[in-house]
Amino acid sequence: MTTLSSRPDESQARAAQDALPHVRRYLQEHPGEPTEVPVVIEDDREALVLPRVALELLAGVLAHMAAGRGVSIVPANAELTTQEAANLLNVSRPHLIGLLDAGEIEFRKVGTHRRVRADSLLDYMRGDDQRRREAADELAAMTRELGLD
Repeated sequence: MTTLSSRPDESQARAAQDALPHVRRYLQEHPGEPTEVPVVIEDDREALVLPRVALELLAGVLAHMAAGRGVSIVPANAELTTQEAANLLNVSRPHLIGLLDAGEIEFRKVGTHRRVRADSLLDYMRGDDQRRREAADELAAMTRELGLD
């Protein structure tokens, strides 16, 4: 797992803020193509060629850094410890274990230790986000029906 778990310092956040509009503009001006993107390293003007998907991921990383948030990049097939998984969900380890035992998130046991696949954790996070959005929409509709808006 690649992590910038602590908040980026001021100069890192500022560099991310400066770079982000350029990356976003390039992606908007070249939708879907090309599949490979040349990136110039300023020091020696050497051009790297990156897959477009890597540049799209970089835009997301820069957005979080520009907002002063740390970032973790986890391969989809990575197996996480329960503490790593709890940290990514921003919940306590005992709460995560409850989710695992309830079958909410897939895991496997290695001896006595649980291992959580990152893709299973991400599926749970997407589903949880969807449930939260639906609950918020339902509350908003109820508020409108009651004339409280």
